[in-house]
This record gives sequence, structure tokens and C-alpha cells, in this order.
Amino acid sequence: MTPFQLNDELLAQIKRDIEQGNALALKKRTSEYHYADLAEIVDELSVEDGVYLIKLLDSEKTSDVLTEVDEDIREGILELLSVKEIAEEIEELDTDDAVDLIAELPESRQAEVLAEIEDAERIQDIQELLTYDEDSAGGLMAKELVKVNENWTITKCVREMRLQASEVKRVHSIYVVDDNDVLLGRLSLKDLLTAKDKAKIKSVYIPKVDYVNVNEEGDEVAKLMAKYDLEAVPVVDDEKTLLGRITIDDIVDFIKEEADKDYQLAAGIATDVEADDSILELTRARLPWLILGLIGGLGSVFILEGFEEVMLHPSYKTLFFFTPLIAAMAGNVGVQSSAIIVQGLANDIVKGSLLNRLLKEVGLSLINGLALGGLLLLFGYFSGLDMAISFTIAISMLCVIVVSALIGTFVPIILDKNDIDPAIATGPFITTSNDIFGIFLFFYIAKIILGF
Repeated sequence: MTPFQLNDELLAQIKRDIEQGNALALKKRTSEYHYADLAEIVDELSVEDGVYLIKLLDSEKTSDVLTEVDEDIREGILELLSVKEIAEEIEELDTDDAVDLIAELPESRQAEVLAEIEDAERIQDIQELLTYDEDSAGGLMAKELVKVNENWTITKCVREMRLQASEVKRVHSIYVVDDNDVLLGRLSLKDLLTAKDKAKIKSVYIPKVDYVNVNEEGDEVAKLMAKYDLEAVPVVDDEKTLLGRITIDDIVDFIKEEADKDYQLAAGIATDVEADDSILELTRARLPWLILGLIGGLGSVFILEGFEEVMLHPSYKTLFFFTPLIAAMAGNVGVQSSAIIVQGLANDIVKGSLLNRLLKEVGLSLINGLALGGLLLLFGYFSGLDMAISFTIAISMLCVIVVSALIGTFVPIILDKNDIDPAIATGPFITTSNDIFGIFLFFYIAKIILGF
């Protein structure tokens, strides 16, 4: 199968069909497209044209398209759809996707949409899911699943499974519960097929099953599913009552969103924004970190003022020319260290004694510092720089690298222990703080060695 490619020619033809109202040709042209490909097309159309195309599609495919389109585009489309049309789309979706869609509507319109849905149980499920934090297991789970009672016979189990499976798009697992819906285990399809018809489920099910609490954080769910290669994981409450399931596609979407957030935090952007957001939204996201950078820069100015006598000294004023180098190395080392630690925290591999990690970072930074310091001495020798100044710069850089590595390592760990996203540490926070420490250490060490 050739991967779908949206090119200018195809997009132009679709726009012409929409402009000319050629619904038959447009429907025929897009009938074989996957819903993700259709979402890609809708993202490139105006909101009005997107609505026109969506209304031509089968309702089952339309609902999936809406979950895939860009969030801003979807918001515009939902504004142009009637309450009844939105309700029809929501009825076609799994409950987790339905909740994501309805959560984007104003509260008043949410109530109107829910009033259009005839299935009382579905309304109850959606209202329940809306109460959970969106980044928790409850916010990620869907209510659709296949569960069987431990007291059923194999014959009854198969009959009930057929009824339940008709409402579930993908059956990843079969969960076994007691009369109070408490999760007991899972049922192997092989065991189900080979067991006698009159045998009870309790005699064949597997009691070992991985599960998560409904209030568990999304990143913990992701770690569990990644560790055990799970395609789906059941969600339970404190009494271990089975509430729903989280599938691999949902957790992949969550991981992607978290990665985007962390990337923006690391780049010094305070809130989740996109390139086509308004100037005001982009300013609000970027300005706080730029202010932090400004404060850090002013701090560097005051530090330099404190060593003003160096600039006036004819023998040592050369040190000022190396200030940008020291600041840059401090920032680079800090960002490297913090990036590795943040990645390790995200993957849950930063474990063990903090003392051992301290010794490891000191050892690593000493090796790097000695290597870079040696290169600086060679540079000073071949450029005719005074050896005392070359030695001072090399020693200062060694100390700055060690301190910057320790800051870059332990700031993310401290933030993580205080439930603050450690990704903050990989951006301007570390760069600015290490610039200040680096410049201060540089001149302080120079003052000790050179005695000015």
C-alpha cells in the first residue's frame, strides 16, 4: 500500500470540488481515504470548507476525523456544527475520545449536546470521565471493554462476549470480575477455546493482571505499559472495582503531548503554544523566561562591576575577553547534564544513591574540564598569551565545568522531588544560573591566583 501524500494538485482539486459544490465527485474521491488522511486534508482547508467535507462523510468516519484534526481547526468546526450534529459524532466515538471532544465545548453547549444523546448509560459514562483530571488514568481511560463474570460458564461467557464486543472497536484483553465488578484477572483466548462448555470461568482465568488506579498520573501509566509491553491496561478504583481501560494509542498520544510540553519548557516557553497562535498568546508564553534571562544578565553586570579593577589593570584586562567563553561553557555543560537527568527521570532510570551520582558527575566533569583546560593552555601558548593568565583561565574553566555539571544534575532532581516538572531545568533556568555562577567563579578564582 502506497502511503498517502497530500500534494498541491490534490488539495487544489478538492478545493475546486468544494467551490463548485461537486459533492458526488468529492465523496467518491475521498471515500477510500483513511480518517487520518482526511484529517490532514481538513487541516489545510478553511473552516467552512472543512465543515462542507466533513458533512459529506459517513458519520462513523467523520467522528474519527474530528479527533485527528488540529485542535484550533476542530474548535472552529465545532462552532459551525449544530448541537445535534455534534451529538451524532460523539455517539460514534469511544467514550475517551467523546470526552476529549465534548470538553472543548463551552459548558452551556456541553449540556445541550448531552441532552441530544439518547443512551442514558453513555451520558453517565461521559459525565463520569469529565470529572477526572485529563492527565490521570481516569482522564485517559475509555469505558468500552470486555469483561466476564467468574461464575459464568464458558458457553454463557462466549455469548456475553459477543454482545459486548460489538460495542468495542478493538478487543485487547478479556477481564474477569466478581459479582461486585472487582477485577480478579484476565482470560486467555486459548484457555477459553480449549475449556469445556460447562466449565466455570473461575477455573480457567489467569489471576495475574497489571492494572492502574484511576487517580494514577498519566506518566506512571506510560511507564507501566512501556515496561511490560502492554497494549491495554485496566483501570480500577481504590476498591479494585473495574472502571475502564487505557489502550496503547491513548498512551502514545499522551506521551507525545507531554514531550511537546517538555520541549517547550526546555526552550523557555511557559505554556503550550503553537506557531499559528496569536501574538498575545505567544508573548505570554515566551516573555516570562525572557524576563528571567534579563534578570540573569543584569546579575552578570553587577558581578562584573565587582571586579572592575581587573579592567583597569594593564596586565589582567585580557581576562574580560574570555568572559563570553566561560559563560557559554557553563551554560552548555549545565544544559547537557540537566538534559540527561531529565531524560532519565522521564524514563524512571535515575535511581540509587545521590552520593554515587555526585561522585560520578564530579569525575566526569573533571575529565571534561581537564581536557578543555589543556586545549586552552595550548591555545594560550601558540597565541602568545601570558602563561599565568592561560593557567588562570584553564583552572577557572575546570572549576566552572564541575559546578555547572552539579547544578545541571541536581536542580532537575530537586524539582522532581518537589513535584515540579524537571524539564524547566533544561532551558533558560539552567543557562542563566550557570552564566552567573560561571562569571563569578571565573573572576573570583582569577583574583585568588593572580592576586589583583
